[in-house]
Amino acid sequence: MKKMFKHLFSFFAIFAVVMLVLGTETMAAKKSKTLKNTIKKGFVRCGVSQGLPGFSNADASGNWTGVDVDVCRAVAAAVLGDAGKVKFTPLSAKERFTALTAGEIDILSRNTTWTLSRDADIGLTFVGVNFYDGQGFMVRKASGITSTSQFKSGLSACVNIGTTTELNMRDFFTANGITYEPVVFEKADEVVAAYDSGRCDTYTTDKSGLAAQRTKLSNPDDHIVLPETISKEPLGPVVRQGDAVWEDIVRWSLNVMIEAEEYGINSSNADSMKTSKNPQIKRLVGAEGELGAALGLDNDWSLRIIKQVGNYGESYKRNIADTGILPTRGPNELWTKGGLLYVPPAR
Repeated sequence: MKKMFKHLFSFFAIFAVVMLVLGTETMAAKKSKTLKNTIKKGFVRCGVSQGLPGFSNADASGNWTGVDVDVCRAVAAAVLGDAGKVKFTPLSAKERFTALTAGEIDILSRNTTWTLSRDADIGLTFVGVNFYDGQGFMVRKASGITSTSQFKSGLSACVNIGTTTELNMRDFFTANGITYEPVVFEKADEVVAAYDSGRCDTYTTDKSGLAAQRTKLSNPDDHIVLPETISKEPLGPVVRQGDAVWEDIVRWSLNVMIEAEEYGINSSNADSMKTSKNPQIKRLVGAEGELGAALGLDNDWSLRIIKQVGNYGESYKRNIADTGILPTRGPNELWTKGGLLYVPPAR
């Protein structure tokens, strides 16, 4: 009998050690090197465009605004308690992914299209969509062109090199049997300047980009964006692979902004929503549950996002609608209002 108890004791002792090791590994897996380094530095490192109004654009004083900028500000509010604690690094389309995988930035929030080849690339993880878009073309009104069906062989097209835009343009012209001359540049402002100076017949990029860049032209009213959309361009933030907790923090920071709008929570009423009878609303403002613990954050992380940055609708209105870039939201409306914005519930 003693021998049997001895064996049982040994078994349970080994089992306890195994469970302790597994538990330790699980806790270690929840830790985030990026989160730890961000807290230590005291700011979020965010890669943005070199200047795209409505998405990521700096004014004369170096103050950044835009819906992409707000994603990084949301993360800063969640992690550091202050949406202003962000260091923005302007990047060209060609250098953006290298900067992320090399560790120069921790979030790339730069009107970047989520594609299979990019998502499957070692080192990159897309965490969501903050703008549904599609590629189009802009031409001068004086050309008389009102549709891509009027394009003729021999036209020249300005485009950013190293983008899905360049590939989509090639596919479009090839499929339609149109020969063309690509006029390529690395920086977006170089593309705009070339088109504005008459170096090409058309300028192609995402339609939101065309609307935004049109405001930079010498005479914006002399140009039109053609009605056709030639591609799907789901744009969203990207992080490095290998840090699941940081990935979740960025993903859910964006999701909170979208879901807050769905439930009518905004920067002005967030505090008062703590007494709501709706459990989902109470979770979003930190009055119920312990959602922050799953991310290694306190329970007010989502409340800070809503109060300091606003919900998605507030961000869109402030940066895109009120600036006249795209007054109507189209597919970027909530799913409850006929749009595509639909995120998993925060529970």
